[in-house]
Amino acid sequence: MSNKIIPFEPQYADTFKTLNIAWLEHYFHVEPKDTFLLDHCEQAIIAPGGYIFFAAYQEHIVGCFSYIKSKNNDYELGKMAVDANYQGLKIGQHMLSFAIDFAKTKKWHKVTLYSSTKLDAALHIYKKYGFKEIPLEENLPYARSDIKMELNL
Repeated sequence: MSNKIIPFEPQYADTFKTLNIAWLEHYFHVEPKDTFLLDHCEQAIIAPGGYIFFAAYQEHIVGCFSYIKSKNNDYELGKMAVDANYQGLKIGQHMLSFAIDFAKTKKWHKVTLYSSTKLDAALHIYKKYGFKEIPLEENLPYARSDIKMELNL
């Protein structure tokens, strides 16, 4: 399998948005916070200290994810999406493995993520990689989020 993870470059901003909107519209709907982050990904994610990565499969960008800085050395893993035409190739698992290794090299304390209990396959993979469910706080960033998970590094 020709699969590699590449860092954000400005020419990929539209791809980041397109992949995420397709995923959101398939499973849920696009919320105001999504729109802001996707329309202004460099300013909203990268400039404050976050990261965006892409999965390239056979030279095509087919997936993405981001790390949104929350506080200190804690980051939220989010905006993970894989093109529907490339699902089932373990691209999401490859991105998640890369994301965890990246966090460890940065010596972050923990990684959190918000998800939905409707996404059985995703939750199974998160648990497989060591994420544990933790209590949800009030005023969640997304209406679709009904589970919060954390990986201590």
